[in-house]
Amino acid sequence: MEFEPLQRQTVFHGRAFDVEQVKLKLPNNTTAMYDLVSHKNAVTIVPLDAGGNILFVRQYRLGASDFLLELPAGVLEEKEDPLEGARREIREETGFAACDWIKLGEFFMAPGYSSELMHVFLARQLCHDPLSPDKDEFIGIEVIPITRAYQMARAGQIRDGKSLSSLFLAQPYLLPEPCA
Repeated sequence: MEFEPLQRQTVFHGRAFDVEQVKLKLPNNTTAMYDLVSHKNAVTIVPLDAGGNILFVRQYRLGASDFLLELPAGVLEEKEDPLEGARREIREETGFAACDWIKLGEFFMAPGYSSELMHVFLARQLCHDPLSPDKDEFIGIEVIPITRAYQMARAGQIRDGKSLSSLFLAQPYLLPEPCA
């Protein structure tokens, strides 16, 4: 099956993303128009402290019209290596750096309409090393024990998709295997 982009036109240019209209040739030789949110790639970090707690951030999210509990995350700068972006974001959002990093995986945020690829890292051996936060971010830090974080996720108290997906990827490193 082959899909061939025939034409792309940026119809909106914003601060955080662009919107393109893309004309695609479909496998049955017809064409269709699609809207694509062209978004920079990003990182999500699962920061684990020495006490077995995960550091979360709570911040207002316009799309949810609410404050959400999330793992630290952020958009990569132009040509920035994902690990370097994760190292920067954890310091900006939590005030901590990490000595031990594990790449857990990656996933597309909403591939039906967005190009954003999320890279996920587990960060361990934390030490205080803050960077100035972004001027438009008002973030509160919440330190939550691992088992409580997973209970909260299952109970619907964590409603951010990237955080839920990242917790799933981190689970083999954070929770013991259940007995067979």
